[in-house]
Amino acid sequence: MHPGLEPAALPADAIEVGRIAEAWGLKGFFKVIPYSASPEALFSSKRWYLQTPEPRAGMPHPQDHAVQGTQTLRIRSSKEHGDGMVAQADGFDDRDAAELLRGARIFIARSSFPTVATDEFYWVDLIGLAVVNREGLALGSVKDLLSTGPQTVLVIDSDQAGEDGKKVETLIPFVAVYVDKVSLEEKRITVDWQPDYLS
Repeated sequence: MHPGLEPAALPADAIEVGRIAEAWGLKGFFKVIPYSASPEALFSSKRWYLQTPEPRAGMPHPQDHAVQGTQTLRIRSSKEHGDGMVAQADGFDDRDAAELLRGARIFIARSSFPTVATDEFYWVDLIGLAVVNREGLALGSVKDLLSTGPQTVLVIDSDQAGEDGKKVETLIPFVAVYVDKVSLEEKRITVDWQPDYLS
């Protein structure tokens, strides 16, 4: 086992937030690909849970990978870099060591995410919420969120099928004009939207 890693059990509230890409520079830094456009949880957490990915071309062979099973990694520093971020961890002090982390899946306990301001939400908390309009008509549930630059868009998976038999997807801008209320307790988002609006 690599000295920079400790065996651990994945917390029950662990959320996959990104993966480690290739080594960056010569001093043990590595690139990180966050799964969210706002990776505050990655920046704020100094303890990441890692799991080895499925073997793929270009990745270290599973038996040569530094991460075996679930292990924790202590983050020394992290910063934004281009469209992602770079980080450095205890015990990984050169390029070769950092390369052994390539492909590892990163998890962080939801309970350790930084607290958000009122009317701000983590994307992961919105996935799966039911979406209803002001009249109480169920429009579906949040399948995904898209960042379109100036705004975020909710991708709603409807229970209704289209003419081709596939589920209908509705896109609703996540802005106050259309979103009346988000209730995490009730697992529901109320919107000013009709099923026949263009998606």
